Order: sequence, then structure tokens, then C-alpha cells
Amino acid sequence: MLETPPQTRFGPWRARAKKALLVLALAPFVLSLFYAVLPPPVTTFMLWKVWGRGIDYRWVAMEEMSPALPKAVLAAEDTRFCLNGAIDWESVSDALEDDEGPRRGASTITMQLAKNLFLWPGRSYVRKALEAPIAIWIDLMWSKQRVLEVYLNVAEFGPGIYGAEAAARYHFKKPAAKLTGRESALLAAVLPNPIKRVAGKPSAGVRRYAARIAGRVSGTVPFLSCLDIKGL
Repeated sequence: MLETPPQTRFGPWRARAKKALLVLALAPFVLSLFYAVLPPPVTTFMLWKVWGRGIDYRWVAMEEMSPALPKAVLAAEDTRFCLNGAIDWESVSDALEDDEGPRRGASTITMQLAKNLFLWPGRSYVRKALEAPIAIWIDLMWSKQRVLEVYLNVAEFGPGIYGAEAAARYHFKKPAAKLTGRESALLAAVLPNPIKRVAGKPSAGVRRYAARIAGRVSGTVPFLSCLDIKGL
């Protein structure tokens, strides 16, 4: 009996591996079509960090959030949200670091959303290489309003705390609809590092950063013409 040549013995496994990789690569693009109209039941980012923390995730429409929150988040994270596509090329070349840690000026809301929905925490060139095409696809398929709404619902605001509603109840014991301007600025201030920064019991540094965010809000509003936010 002839022995199966080594090069063909693992052929079926190679084919299955290639199919599995193809499915993984296409999954974000297919799922994003559903998420354009339906709330994501969970995100890859949540599952990646679930161990030992659990998940507190409560979806609410943007109309059920205080209008102060989206304004504060955009003032902190992406003031050019309505002017840019998925990638802010002007900011990519000159992203800086401030005294509160790495700024995310080069990472748009859409890029952060792509990471939160389909990728993993941490920094690597591999993740960034995957993040960009997913973000561009989302920007093409979704309205700006939808991008911001989903981002505000899946962003991490504390260990295992995801979205505006869970964050408002965890940090301030109230629904997202009742957040004040100061509380919204504090929530926006913790986004770059929600594990070390606490909106409900902010450090002096977080309070200073939140005050800067609050000061930016009025200057950000004129650039939000693509959005339908109460009280804009």
C-alpha cells in the first residue's frame, strides 16, 4: 500500500483554514450591514475583555441620551467628524500627546468604532491595518448619525461598562437622558483610558481635561451640521 504523500495529507486542513480566514476577514463587512439598522448584540472588543469583568451593555437610541453627551464626546474625540471621511488625514501626520496621555486625534470616531465592533484592544500595526478598511466601509454604508449612535452605545466607559446608558447609571446613578454637561464632559474625558480614569470619582487630571472638553463644546457645535442632536 502506498503511503499518502506528506504534501497532500494536510491538504484538506489547509483548505479549511483558508476558508476560515476568509470568513473572518469578510465577517466585519457583512455584519456591518446588519448593524446599520440593528443594535449589535455584543462586540468583539467586549468579548476580548470579558474575562473577570463581565459586560454591562444597555442599548439606547441617541434620542434617549442627553444632547450634552454626543457634543462632549465629539469635542473630545473627533471635532472634524462631519467634515472627514473614515480617516482624518490631516490629523494622522501630526497626532500629539498631551499631559493626560496619548491623544486620539488621529483616530476618528469611525476608526474607533471599527475597532470596538470587530477588533481587539491594544496597539499594533496589524490592528491598524485591519481597522482602516473596515472604517472606510462603515463610512460608506452608514450615515454619520448612525456611526455616532453606535459608537456611543459600544464605547467602553469603565471596566466592563459599555455605552452611554450603562456608563451614566454606573458613574452617576442616573439614565443617560439626565446627564448634565459636566457629567458628559467627565465621561468623554475617560474614553482614552476607561480602566484607569473614573468619571464618577475623577482625579484632578480628569477634572482638568473635562473642563477643557466643556470649553471646546461651543466651538465644536458649528461643525456638526451632519447630525440631528437635540438642542444643537
